[in-house]
Amino acid sequence: MIDNIIKQIDRIAQAHPERLSYTYEDHTYTFGDLAQASDRVAHFLQAQDLPAKAPVIIYGEQTFAMVASFLGAVKAGHGYIPIDTHSPNERIIQIHDVAKPAAILATDDLPVNFPDLPIYTPDKLSAIRENGDTDYDHSQSVSGDDTFYIIFTSGTTGVPKGVQISHTNLLSYVNWAISDFDLPEGIRCLSQAPYSFDLSVMDLYPSWALGGNLVALPKRTTDNFMLLFKALPGLKLQEWVSTPSFIEICLLDPNFSAKNYPDLRYFLFCGEELTVKTANTLMARFPEAKIFNTYGPTETTVAVTAVEITHAITAEYDRLPIGYAKADTKIYAVDQKGARVAPGTLGELIIEGPSVSKGYLNNPEKTKKAFFQDGQYSAYRSGDLGFVDANGLIFYRGRTDFQVKLHGFRIELEDVDHALDALSGVKQASVVPKYNNVHKVSQLVAFVVPTKQPDDAGAYVADLKEQLTKTAMSYMIPQRIEVKQKLPLTVNGKIDRKALIAEVNPA
Repeated sequence: MIDNIIKQIDRIAQAHPERLSYTYEDHTYTFGDLAQASDRVAHFLQAQDLPAKAPVIIYGEQTFAMVASFLGAVKAGHGYIPIDTHSPNERIIQIHDVAKPAAILATDDLPVNFPDLPIYTPDKLSAIRENGDTDYDHSQSVSGDDTFYIIFTSGTTGVPKGVQISHTNLLSYVNWAISDFDLPEGIRCLSQAPYSFDLSVMDLYPSWALGGNLVALPKRTTDNFMLLFKALPGLKLQEWVSTPSFIEICLLDPNFSAKNYPDLRYFLFCGEELTVKTANTLMARFPEAKIFNTYGPTETTVAVTAVEITHAITAEYDRLPIGYAKADTKIYAVDQKGARVAPGTLGELIIEGPSVSKGYLNNPEKTKKAFFQDGQYSAYRSGDLGFVDANGLIFYRGRTDFQVKLHGFRIELEDVDHALDALSGVKQASVVPKYNNVHKVSQLVAFVVPTKQPDDAGAYVADLKEQLTKTAMSYMIPQRIEVKQKLPLTVNGKIDRKALIAEVNPA
C-alpha cells in the first residue's frame, strides 16, 4: 500500500530511471524523463508567485507534455483542471469562469484568450521542460485533503460542474485498484480516454504507481477504424482500460483476439453498462484474460465497485452486476424519502467513503444538494437507480433524473436542451435518449420547434448541428433531430420529456 502518489512516482524514477513511463506514437519517455520534466514545471510554477493551492488549467491532448504538466502542477501545490483540445471555445470559457484558475498551462495552442491571468504557451512550457531548474519546495506539494485534480462534468443549467478530487480521494482509489485487480509491477496499459474524462485516471495513476508504461492512443487514431485496427496490435498491451462502447468497436475487427494480442491479460471497464453479449464475445476472444466490470461516478473518484466477469456470471444474469463495494466504502440504496431499503429493493445508490469528493468547485448550492456527512466520511447521492443484494453484490438499473451516459460520457439532457434553445431559429427543444435492446443509450434524439417552419427540414437540421459544434462537446450533439410544430406538455405546462421518451422508445 502506498501513502503518497507523488512520492511513489518519484521513488520509481529514482530506482528505475530508464523504465518507460509514457509512449505516444513513436515517442517514448522514461520515468527519469517524467521526474525531470515535472520537477521543472513545479519549480517554474512556484517561482510565479501564484495564489497558494489555487487550481491551474492544463490544456492539451494525450501527450507527454500534458501528463508531465499534471505531475508538475501537483508537485508545486496546485490542483489541475484538464481541458481537451476538442472542447468548444464556449466550454473553455465556462470552465474558466467557474474555476477562477491561477494560470493556464497550454501544452497546445489555446484558441481563446483570458487577459485576467497568465497563460503559458506551448513554446514556453517546452523550454521549461527541457532547460528549467529542477529544485522546488516539496513541502508545498499536494497532499491529504488538498485538491489533486478537478474534472468538469455536464451541468443541468448549461454550466459545467467542477468535481474536486483530493489526494486522499485519489489515494483511496489507487491503492484499491492496484490490489484488487492484481495488476503486476511495470504493466503496459492502454491510455485511450481523454484526460478531461475521469476514466483516464483508471489507467494513469495506478499504472505509474506500479512503475508501468502508459501507451496513449490519440483521438485521431480512435476516430478512424482503419488507423485504429492497424495501430492496436503494435502497442503490445497488457492492460486494457475503456468504456464498453470502445471495446465493442474493437471487437468488430476479427483479428482482435488473444492470438494477435498475446500479452493482453487485463480488461477494466467503466463509464457505462457492460452487456452480457459483449462480455461473452470478449471472453471467447481472450479466454485467459481477467475481465472486470466496475462502476463509479466522477464524484467518488473513478470507480468504487468491481466484479470479475466469468461465464458463470453471464449465464446467471441478463444484466451484469456492477460489483462489490471496495473495502473502505459503503454503498446502499434509499427510497425517495432517504430511508434505506431492504436488500434487493430498488432505490437511489448512496456512496460513502474516503474517495468521495469534497464537492463542486465554487458551487456550494450544488454541493449541498449532492453531498452530505454520514459518519466518518462524506456521502454522495449518486442519482443512480440500483439495488444491493443480500450478498453485497450491486446492480445498476438507470438514472433517477434525466442524466444519461452515451459511449461512457455523462450527459445532462437539460444541458443539451439549453444548448439547442440558445441557437438561432429554435423556439423550443427537448432531448431524450433512445435505448437499444440491452438497455444502453444508443443515441440522443432532439425534438425541436423552430421559430418558423423551414422550407427544407434537412437543411435546417444540418444547420442546427453545425451551430452546436461551436457550443457543445461532440458527444452531446444529438444524432437525430426531429422538427415539430409543438411539443407535448405536462399538466404543469412543462415539456413532457417522458412522453417524448416513450415516443422514441415504443414498448
